[in-house]
Amino acid sequence: MTEIYDNLYQAYGPQNWWPGDSSFEVAVGAILTQNTNWGNVEKAIENIKAKKALNAGTLHKMSHKQLASLIRPAGYFNVKAKRLKSFLAFLCNDYSGSMQKMKKSNAISLRKRLLAVYGIGPETADSILLYALDKPVFVIDAYTKRVMSRHGLVSEKAVYQEIQELFHKNLSPDVQLFNEYHALFVMVGKDYCKSKPRCTGCPLHFL
Repeated sequence: MTEIYDNLYQAYGPQNWWPGDSSFEVAVGAILTQNTNWGNVEKAIENIKAKKALNAGTLHKMSHKQLASLIRPAGYFNVKAKRLKSFLAFLCNDYSGSMQKMKKSNAISLRKRLLAVYGIGPETADSILLYALDKPVFVIDAYTKRVMSRHGLVSEKAVYQEIQELFHKNLSPDVQLFNEYHALFVMVGKDYCKSKPRCTGCPLHFL
């Protein structure tokens, strides 16, 4: 597993994920990025910032209609407003709106609680845990699964937890490593391991 990382890192260098000025902004971005690209998420977050509303209390009190209007660029804005509202209720009711208080929770129990929040699945929960809360949890996305399955490291039918356990068992629980590794999978997935693969020049051609 480290050989894959080393080759990707040599090819792409540090990715400095996740973009965001605060852990709360990162968490909001993780929810908004579902089924869209990051450019659209940035537009939605800029809309929220323009209203000086990028804090848990303000967004929690904001009407669904107003929030949906602000995040419209991220697509599926009504659905995402409902999901974001559910997360905000969880954050405000259980942690007084503080990401720092949430960060003090045990990763395993917190993950279970996040997964119980409407609209938060494993990838979103793990993105919040890793990127917003500095918990050593490996994020599995479509790019990671595609790269791993095409190189015969996991079955095409492998489920999220099965792939995640492969990383957790073979790598030290290092937040920075998990952060970079996931971001590098995204890069190689976008550049080479597309729906129609472009294998020539791929940093993982040795596999």
